[in-house]
Amino acid sequence: MELTDQQFKYVSDLVRREAAIVMPVGKEYLVESRLRPLVRKGGHGSITDLLNAAQGLGTAANGVRKQIVESLTINETSWFRDREPFAALIDVVLPALLKDVPARPIRIWSAASSSGQEAYSIAIQLDKTLPPGRDFQIFASDLSVEMVERTRAGVYNQLEINRGLPASDMVKYFERKGADWQVVDRLRRKVTVQQLNLSHPLPPMQPFDVVFLRNVLIYFSPETKRQILTRIRKILRPGGWLQLGAAETTVGIDSTFERIPVGRTAIYRAPIASRLPVKEVTAC
Repeated sequence: MELTDQQFKYVSDLVRREAAIVMPVGKEYLVESRLRPLVRKGGHGSITDLLNAAQGLGTAANGVRKQIVESLTINETSWFRDREPFAALIDVVLPALLKDVPARPIRIWSAASSSGQEAYSIAIQLDKTLPPGRDFQIFASDLSVEMVERTRAGVYNQLEINRGLPASDMVKYFERKGADWQVVDRLRRKVTVQQLNLSHPLPPMQPFDVVFLRNVLIYFSPETKRQILTRIRKILRPGGWLQLGAAETTVGIDSTFERIPVGRTAIYRAPIASRLPVKEVTAC
């Protein structure tokens, strides 16, 4: 392995400082595998040269540091990943929203959406499930500027398309773009995309009915998890819904969320009252 202990410590400290992500000892091979593409892309001779460039001064060094942080926050993704959260959305969450929410657009946030498959999977599911005339809005965010741009473009190669996307959905919601596939315009218009660091205070946002925050909290310290869940709770509408990853929970971190088992997964509901009102704004 090329990465030294001192270099791993530098990278783990950088990622913790910039993104509040904990990178424990034992993740050296992951770090090295994520840095190698940056070495090739930046024309560096080695990982050592890359890290030396990151430790310099000025705009160029800052750019390298940003690339390193973003490379270590890109997670595995696919269409309708894990299926159970989408079943819970259809079987429990949407019926409750259609019953309790006035006839306004349903707002869902796909946080840490990587290259956009989760956000567009949600959009496809809503387009197929909501009654005629019922609108929706999806807000997708990620720390990586590259992933934000990919989500906004909505373009995927054949290998990415094959990872979990039913053929019927490909025919209905995608069109050819050269050798790749692009999400059709009418669906892309439903998805707003923004670069956002979850470990920092949130910008002004309209309240959401549902937040997908899946496979994200596992990378943070207990205190950072608590801070993120508090921010999420404050931008959820009263009684709003939170979907976490299978290995994540609010239990023992934020007791105000109600855990509701659904099949082999669980969803979490924000308190219906007893929270500060969120001012409606036009951002996001």
